[in-house]
Amino acid sequence: MPTLDWLNRADAFTIAARVPYRLLEPVSSHGTGADNLLIQGDNLEALKALLPFYRGQVKCIFIDPPYNTKSAFEHYDDNLEHSQWLSMMLPRLQLLRELLREDGSIWVTIDDNEGHYLKVLMDEVFGRGNFVTNVVWQKAYTSNQTAKHISDTHDHLFLYARNETALSIGKLQRTEDQIATFKNPDADPRGPWKAENLSAGKFYSAGQFPIVGPTGATFLPPTNRYWRCNQAQYEAWLADGRITFGLSGTGRPMLKKFLEEMTGGLTPNTWWEHMESGSNKEASIGLKSLLEGTPDLFQTPKPEKLIQRVLQLATQPDDLVLDSFLGSGTTAAVAHKMGRRWIGIEMGEHAATHCLPRLEKVIAGEPGGISAAVNWQGGGGFRFLRLGAPIFGADGAIHPEVRFATLAAFIWQQETGTARTPGQGAAGTPWLGTHYDIDSAPWPSDAGKEPISPENSPPDLFSAPPEPAPDATLVAGATPQAPRPVKAVYLLFNGILGDRRPAGGNVLTVAVLDALLAQHATTPAPEAPLVVYGEACRLGPARLALAHVTFRHIPYDVKAR
Repeated sequence: MPTLDWLNRADAFTIAARVPYRLLEPVSSHGTGADNLLIQGDNLEALKALLPFYRGQVKCIFIDPPYNTKSAFEHYDDNLEHSQWLSMMLPRLQLLRELLREDGSIWVTIDDNEGHYLKVLMDEVFGRGNFVTNVVWQKAYTSNQTAKHISDTHDHLFLYARNETALSIGKLQRTEDQIATFKNPDADPRGPWKAENLSAGKFYSAGQFPIVGPTGATFLPPTNRYWRCNQAQYEAWLADGRITFGLSGTGRPMLKKFLEEMTGGLTPNTWWEHMESGSNKEASIGLKSLLEGTPDLFQTPKPEKLIQRVLQLATQPDDLVLDSFLGSGTTAAVAHKMGRRWIGIEMGEHAATHCLPRLEKVIAGEPGGISAAVNWQGGGGFRFLRLGAPIFGADGAIHPEVRFATLAAFIWQQETGTARTPGQGAAGTPWLGTHYDIDSAPWPSDAGKEPISPENSPPDLFSAPPEPAPDATLVAGATPQAPRPVKAVYLLFNGILGDRRPAGGNVLTVAVLDALLAQHATTPAPEAPLVVYGEACRLGPARLALAHVTFRHIPYDVKAR
């Protein structure tokens, strides 16, 4: 696969791996519920901080990064050279990819200044086969008469899947104008209908037969086209009153499509007009009204209707949405109103001076944007967090503010390559959970697929074992098997066993091991070997081997990056 080269490219591919994990410090809570997060800080470090807790959990990512055109909010360095801009985007895209669910998608807005470079870069990060489409959004509906050559009235919206074979895109609801195109001129008891072409361009051998109209006229498919049905289906439609020849009965045969039967919505296309998806001007007016008196508002914010359309196509209620270039907070506001969980990241004081008050207005029930369309009445809540100190010091020592739950998430990710989910393991005990080997199940056939090689596979800094798609076809002759438990992970930290001795319960002793084995016997996979993290071990190799225990030392065996 062709790749894009630029100054410092090789270094850019290692940035994400070198970013330290940081604490996320709570600042304040707003409303009710704590699933939603507003994070203040550099988005590269914030994404790395989220990884142990949300890796593989995000259904939809929407980002509106700096366009590199001197037009963004002043705290964005939106006047970078191309190579610097690419080096800025690459590690962020790599981390965003790791946060996506297997059936998730990422939507990125950009203009022509960097759009074509971004397309090649995203091909490399996400895999060219996971490119879905380039939506063209009409951001302005009037031409700029002072433009040097041609007025720019559109942006691109690149859509990539984490795994294209697992992606499912929703349908669009019909607008009032579209519904108005359905009429009922013949008083059909089934209600309003619209005539659709009975012919199609795809070859269909059974779709080549004459149709005789009510006046005796004979109709054949147009040249190089075919009826979209065979003769038996046509006769059934005709008997059911689903064929029309026009009010006079002299027109070509058409198929009646009834509004009441069209419940599945419309398949979206790649041209999004401002009437349905909003414009920059509409968004700017709404934002000024919402944050009246607030200085330094973004000049080209994205409208709520644009984000609404993305989330309508890419998510369901309660799915997790992420925006790491939150800007004025639009993505979080729309996700909240639509019943999606959300994480928004914004740098500088703008997070507190712009995003925070806007989202407070959302939970209070502000009526702007899409509120009326989704019947938003207010409610819910979010937590405001800031990036804190690195979890690991320069010498590898763990920060004293780190508590069990935080370290447990990092340990679990290190051992399994997956995020630790709420309710995993057993609360109040050292057991973090049991990891299963998905390789014990038969793999789907790769016949007909392009061979994976360093040239055509995206880089994966945080490699996790691949999972076959839920509807994958099993390898011929393979017998389905249950996943095999590989390891049970235990963490002795913060004296969780209640041991008040100087070691604080973080040392693996004979008594502690007996307690762990007793607990392990009650877990769903008591045969799984144990991986135990602790500050010291008082047992010899023979005793550990007998108990099928691998001991790892805190902090030396905990990866700082």
